[in-house]
Amino acid sequence: MSDVLLEVKNLKKYFQVGNKQVLKAVDNISFQIYKGETLGLVGESGCGKSTLGRTIMRLYHPTDGEIFYDGKKISGELSNEETKNCCRKMQMIFQDPYASLDQRMKVVDIVAEGLDAQETSLSREEREKAVVRLMEMVGLQKEHIGRFPHEFSGGQRQRIGIARALAINPEFIVADEPISALDVSIQAQVVNLLKKLQDELGLTYLFIAHDISMVKYISDRIGVMYLGSLVELTTSETMFDKPLHPYTQALLLAIPLPDPKVERNRSRVVLEGTVPNPVNIPDGCKFCSRCKYAKDICKQSSPPLRQVEEGHWVACYLYDGKTQKD
Repeated sequence: MSDVLLEVKNLKKYFQVGNKQVLKAVDNISFQIYKGETLGLVGESGCGKSTLGRTIMRLYHPTDGEIFYDGKKISGELSNEETKNCCRKMQMIFQDPYASLDQRMKVVDIVAEGLDAQETSLSREEREKAVVRLMEMVGLQKEHIGRFPHEFSGGQRQRIGIARALAINPEFIVADEPISALDVSIQAQVVNLLKKLQDELGLTYLFIAHDISMVKYISDRIGVMYLGSLVELTTSETMFDKPLHPYTQALLLAIPLPDPKVERNRSRVVLEGTVPNPVNIPDGCKFCSRCKYAKDICKQSSPPLRQVEEGHWVACYLYDGKTQKD
């Protein structure tokens, strides 16, 4: 996985929220995603995960920064043809399968939306065959294509959303919390389907979710966001074996363990203090008010995201190049 497919450089997405206040939903984020990998993205609700995904997909216009896809800048003004090519290569699976499908459209038309938008010269029979093939890829049947979304369960609707995303053979998919609205018994099925499709089609994912355990299962690398910033980025194994940022440590220790004896006796990191107002964040590290390791420099300037060991990036003044705490 040495070829970079997507690169984000100093990306910002700010929203005006009234009274001349600015919400920094995505604040100066940089990272790369390699061809064929899954990058998981976790963090608290409201930290900017979904906004980041939508900005990458050009659903939001970035306030500042650059986005490159396969070496080509896609964050600026693009021609109609360039936009169409971008959409052909990048697709999105949305969080809510109940809201992301048009209730007035039959499944055959929902799944074929991408085919129709790309102005392909398919006949009606070819179009229907393509939809049936996609439905079978995601575990649904031919007879389902003539039904409406309200006739399906949540898990089936999400499979329809996946089929729609795959319709034009994309290379990169942003999965924006695709399992959060589903029953626990269905979540594993959908994640296993995504892994299967990735192996078969060579897809690359940005997988956004709350469930850190599920993110570990599907992801090659994991990034942790806090109040619009990326605070840690490393491989899935390293993230769980040796988390460095105090916020990441607290997140991982909040995961319940199946062994009640171990769960009862293990220590936890209790976050004290309060979360800063996201439209009035003080200078310095955004996590400073909740961090027991905070030093004077943490209150003065925001720590940059830097590589402290091979493949392990962290935004924290507690670590130098050898990952030793001061």
